[in-house]
Amino acid sequence: MTSPSGSTPAEADAFLDSHPEIEAIDIVLTDANGVGRGKIVRRHELKGIYESGRHMPISILGLDITGEDVHETGLIWDSGDGDLRAWPIPGTLVPLHGTMPPRGQVLMNMYRLDGETMTSDPRHALARQVKAFSRRGLHPAGAFELEFFLLANDRDAEGNVQPASAVLDGRASRKTEVYSVDHLHGMEPLFSDIYAAARAQGIPAETVISEYAPGQYELTLNYRKDILRAADDLVMLKRIVRMQARRHGVTACFMAKPIEKYAGSGMHLHVSLMNEEGTNVFTEPEAGKWTPTLLHAIGGLSATMAESMLVFAPHANSWRRFVSESYAPIAPTWGVNNRSVALRVPAGDPRNRRIEHRPSGVDANPYLVAATVLAGIMKGMDEKLDPGPEVTGNGYEQPNGSGADMPPDWRSAIEAAKSSAFLKRALGDDLHKTFCAIKQSEYFRVARTVSDLDYRLYLHEV
Repeated sequence: MTSPSGSTPAEADAFLDSHPEIEAIDIVLTDANGVGRGKIVRRHELKGIYESGRHMPISILGLDITGEDVHETGLIWDSGDGDLRAWPIPGTLVPLHGTMPPRGQVLMNMYRLDGETMTSDPRHALARQVKAFSRRGLHPAGAFELEFFLLANDRDAEGNVQPASAVLDGRASRKTEVYSVDHLHGMEPLFSDIYAAARAQGIPAETVISEYAPGQYELTLNYRKDILRAADDLVMLKRIVRMQARRHGVTACFMAKPIEKYAGSGMHLHVSLMNEEGTNVFTEPEAGKWTPTLLHAIGGLSATMAESMLVFAPHANSWRRFVSESYAPIAPTWGVNNRSVALRVPAGDPRNRRIEHRPSGVDANPYLVAATVLAGIMKGMDEKLDPGPEVTGNGYEQPNGSGADMPPDWRSAIEAAKSSAFLKRALGDDLHKTFCAIKQSEYFRVARTVSDLDYRLYLHEV
């Protein structure tokens, strides 16, 4: 059977010939929550996966964050939990740095047994949006920024997570070491391995920053002309950071808000559109005059932000990140060179003009985020939506922009997403049903859980 993903056995042959040391390969399918699920196969099995795919149960795409089945997705017993066929994504077969014995990794997409697209697979939703732009002669380009915490494996005396000590010499810091280069030196062995692993996988990891909370860091990725590959980069880089942190005795944390008193972690997406000649269509025609294409794109993102927030903030913890003056936007505003807004137009060369989409937490699925952002841009361009006035100064003190009010909490975001015709078009009917069912199931799990906070507040008081 010919691979519907476009992968070929020649890719497997070339990889095995170049890496005779590799003994096993992780095959990784990304579910709705962005969790990598799959198998570790032996070296001799790889060629067969490229020739015939690999059977995986349909239920793998209907799991909640704990790995439990969500029956309301329709992907479990309604289908008899039958097997579908996963195929390799071309260009993602790579070595894993530092594994012993040596292993490789390949990302997978899910298809039906006849080769048709399995439309609850998140990566397919992004591919569909990319194709819609391609039919118009436009090609989305972009890059993600990855913010995360490095935490100690043990908790403090009160049971709270705490920043990891330097892996170089064990020096501890509980300060906000924002932009401190000296602080980065303490994590140099870990970041050196992260860069080596990224280089081995062809991931354009660039600048590392000590961010705005104790133990918080940011890694930037170079721009990709193919936004699908940009999302693959983010998925693969998160796996690298988590793996290398563990090897160095610390925990890489991708929760949106792991520490109560400090800023959370975002996953900003920089996005632009190129025409067939490779020209950025967001570039202004003359100095000081925005192109209508850019303004309409911002208008679409602003107009659809409220109903899309479940994609950008998919978990209970995600909503703890949205606090005034915490570098997380609380309204669908836009501005130039302004980090207090949701949609930032960075300063710089007009030929590289782009939109920085800032609402998403690092706990969001990059495929779903990019698919929803592209759908919002297309809606804005089709309907010529006005983004409203540019915000200057403190965006937290400004009106809400041209979009609807943001949902105040997770439950409201779930209800908004369930009833959103836009989000259904952005993700497709099947994935929309799958994603919303998973989120509702997780909400009920959280809502019925009696937490330590409940006992501290009420046990002896009511």
